[in-house]
Amino acid sequence: MIVKAKLSYLRIAPRKVRLVADLIRKKPVAEAERILNFTIKRGAKDILKLLKSAAASARNDFHLEESNLYLAKILIDEGPKLKRWMPRARGSASAIQKKTSHITIILDEIEK
Repeated sequence: MIVKAKLSYLRIAPRKVRLVADLIRKKPVAEAERILNFTIKRGAKDILKLLKSAAASARNDFHLEESNLYLAKILIDEGPKLKRWMPRARGSASAIQKKTSHITIILDEIEK
């Protein structure tokens, strides 16, 4: 049985979050948590929180064992961009795009 958890509008660029997601793809939940605890990236904390939420949801809602779960999929999609302006020389301005991410974690059972 698959379990989904989603985090929307995370204020980190998707490119940076994908670096962390690649570390834990297709790993068991316990091993993924261990990797995220020692990863020194800003996105690791948010992905760890989402992973724990998905595991708790699987345990409480579907009565699945946490040791029998693995990350079937982790998707990092681009969210809306916040447009800002930065003043430049001679009274001009340049655009700044503050990017956001949507993260989806899908857990599945190792042995059915």
